[in-house]
Amino acid sequence: MEENVADTQDKKVQEEKSGSSGRSSLKLVIGIIFVLLGVIALANWFGELIMVIKGCIGLFLIMAGAITIAIAKE
Repeated sequence: MEENVADTQDKKVQEEKSGSSGRSSLKLVIGIIFVLLGVIALANWFGELIMVIKGCIGLFLIMAGAITIAIAKE
């Protein structure tokens, strides 16, 4: 009886290992595709990206100042 339980548990572990390798390789492929799409988007819209970054500098400085004031008040 105990041997059957051990065999069943071993089979479940082997099935989980074999199934997870397929999932992790799929995740890897999807990750590579996303990285490639991101690089293409960055190359095509680099000028617009710089414009957005420049536009956010003021907001970032305001938020950093507000956080600094809040910390200083403590």
